[in-house]
Amino acid sequence: MTVRTRAVGWSAALTAVLALTVVLSAGVGPVSIPAPTVAKILLSADPSPLAFGRAISHTNRLIVLNIRLPRIVLAALVGFALATAGVVMQGFFRNPMADPSIVGVSSGAAVGAVATIVLPFAFPFGLELQGAAFVTAVLTAFGVYLIATHDGRTPTATLLLAGVAVQTFLGAVISLLLLHSGQSLRRVVYWLMGHLGGTTWGDVRAIAVVLPPLFVLLLVYARDLNVLLLGEEDAHTLGIDVERTKRVLLAASSVVTAAAVAVTGVIGFVGLIVPHAMRLVVGPDHRVLLPTSALAGASFLVATDTLARSGAAEVPVGIVTAALGAPFFLYLLRSREVTGL
Repeated sequence: MTVRTRAVGWSAALTAVLALTVVLSAGVGPVSIPAPTVAKILLSADPSPLAFGRAISHTNRLIVLNIRLPRIVLAALVGFALATAGVVMQGFFRNPMADPSIVGVSSGAAVGAVATIVLPFAFPFGLELQGAAFVTAVLTAFGVYLIATHDGRTPTATLLLAGVAVQTFLGAVISLLLLHSGQSLRRVVYWLMGHLGGTTWGDVRAIAVVLPPLFVLLLVYARDLNVLLLGEEDAHTLGIDVERTKRVLLAASSVVTAAAVAVTGVIGFVGLIVPHAMRLVVGPDHRVLLPTSALAGASFLVATDTLARSGAAEVPVGIVTAALGAPFFLYLLRSREVTGL
């Protein structure tokens, strides 16, 4: 079986899983809507209440299309983005413990968001919370890259250590801001826990503009990422422009992560657990692993967010992903020896 056939086959199966997850999720809430009714609403281009020859409640249509669907689509896009970035970071660092925030993107976004909430002054260019979080996340990632780069080379070990140092520093900045947050503390903590509440189609558009072209770019570099797993010297011998490839991978994955975190806050474990689990299923070839992990990440976050909002009181989805992800990851560590990719 060729790589293309495997990638298409697995992607088709996971797309079907995602579609089923979306339909089931859209029916869950204070007003329960049967899955067949949800499917008819989603598949019908006719806004009349008689789609598919059977009456559909205008209230049900409004609930699905205007209230639940934006949140579900955003969850799918954010899960897709975080899993994609997780695959790239794990391959980039040749370490299955790497995640999308390893170069400080999440911490950078948190500083921008918390500063927007807590500090009395306005950011330049009319940046509001999401815009400020995105800009500070991207600036942090590129700052870490510049710190780790010397004589035109960026050793991955130096990049990793620079990312840890910058994350620690930004964590101190966030703690300082929290001390002076006053009545804004609840809003700050809610954002830091990761959430999808109050989602609008504008939030969906914000990430949908960024994600597709960067995902295609990363797919183009999937083969080069495979070669980098052999080591930088071997990759150079095989004709890969190692430093250029590293810059492209780091920039694209950082922007993808920044776009996701800026919209929803810090949602952990998606970019760590999903790529690791999918690697056990489809293998380490990034031409297969990248699209399958992205689709699995979308389904995972839609499912966990459905669980987060299905109780008597809504829980931030970041809490649910951590509560589910940490035990699962510990199980993987106990059941399999993790030595590398």
